[in-house]
Amino acid sequence: MHIHILGICGTFMGGLAALAREAGHKVTGCDAGVYPPMSDQLRALGIELIEGFDAAQLALKPDLYVIGNVVSRARTADGTPKFPLMEAIMEAGLAYTSGPQWLAEHVLQGRHVLAVAGTHGKTTTTSMLAWILEAAGLTPGFLVGGVPMNFGVSARLGQASDSASRALFVIEADEYDTAFFDKRSKFVHYRPRTAVLNNLEFDHADIFDDLAAIERQFHHLVRTVPASGRVVVNGLEESLSRVLNTGCWSEVRSFGAAVSDFTAQGEPDHFEVLQQGRSVAQVQWALSGVHNQLNALAAIAAAEHVGVAPALAAQALGRFENVRRRMEVRGQVPRAGGAITVYDDFAHHPTAIRTTVDGLRRKIGPQARILAVFEPRSNTMKLGTMKSQLPWSLEDADLAFCHSGGLGWDARAVLAPMGERAQVGDTVAEVVQQVVRQARAGDHVLCMSNGSFGGIHEQLIAALKAP
Repeated sequence: MHIHILGICGTFMGGLAALAREAGHKVTGCDAGVYPPMSDQLRALGIELIEGFDAAQLALKPDLYVIGNVVSRARTADGTPKFPLMEAIMEAGLAYTSGPQWLAEHVLQGRHVLAVAGTHGKTTTTSMLAWILEAAGLTPGFLVGGVPMNFGVSARLGQASDSASRALFVIEADEYDTAFFDKRSKFVHYRPRTAVLNNLEFDHADIFDDLAAIERQFHHLVRTVPASGRVVVNGLEESLSRVLNTGCWSEVRSFGAAVSDFTAQGEPDHFEVLQQGRSVAQVQWALSGVHNQLNALAAIAAAEHVGVAPALAAQALGRFENVRRRMEVRGQVPRAGGAITVYDDFAHHPTAIRTTVDGLRRKIGPQARILAVFEPRSNTMKLGTMKSQLPWSLEDADLAFCHSGGLGWDARAVLAPMGERAQVGDTVAEVVQQVVRQARAGDHVLCMSNGSFGGIHEQLIAALKAP
């Protein structure tokens, strides 16, 4: 089958493309604003990429068009379609489907699906769980919204099912909507037997009116888990308690809270795992932050559902290498008195920014300086829904630098409570110069965005090296 994917360079659709290619399909795709790591991964797989959404792509004559949720029926100012290829597909009556539906019908059917949902930590926890199952010799398939460094790719099919057991497939379960023609959350398509509910806060203000609307979608996910399945839930989250109180028909295992089934005792980089109060494992690894400690508990509880003992899971986590763009060191610039380290992280929601800064602070100690450089790029942040939380999210940073390009609200006014600790730049180049003027030996420069951030990491490193 030849499938042509619209919006192929998103992390989800790019992973889907890799799975389709591995399954033997011919895959082509189109997108705009291509940037690594997904573009590099696709080209390495030999998948042809076309820039833009021109209707001339109908000449490819694929068997099926798979539509990413970047595609819409929007019009430009002069009334022409923003996505002419989609309009042409519909006018011609050609076959099309969404990415999640294609995945459910062609990859997930008949497998034991382990789905990881939550406002934060989906990518990291999904990667942890896939690695635990790999280390246990179970050869899972997976689709992750990033590139786990233990695997080097964001998706693979894994071992096929046999007569004795179902094959395992681990998937990052996103609550964002499926496509312009299917406004349900992506994760309702996946039908998991093991579902992780990692946390739940208000997000995606462009499609959800309030937290209750997202809770409703999470309950739709819970409704799809069979009675023999397991729901792994963060016991610290009141929102998730409300979701389960609406109805749950499966086994529940909790983590995080003092009375949970799985708890942690010790610092995030070296802690004991307790199962119903009994010590069952020790995790010692390179990761930091309470959020990663909770992610680990979630992954251990999910892996246990498919027969992996917590002690074995903890050993695997000791070799977990994290995900690209999760506190990834992009470079160090030598200075007398200590190198300046530049990091890249995907954090963009205020809670994620706060936990990321906290994790770095725990790792480097109270004396070293953190220069937090961030871009409010997500739809929710651009709308300004969470802007009042930004000073709170940056409390543990010594200095903060905000790229305000494209915002419909005044970043300087929002960050005013931080006083001289915060600076705002209208362009990436301006932010780079602000950071360079303030940086000194031994500093840790933490760049946070859910996009490419205009290549700021390379620009910072080059500018810091300049005489």
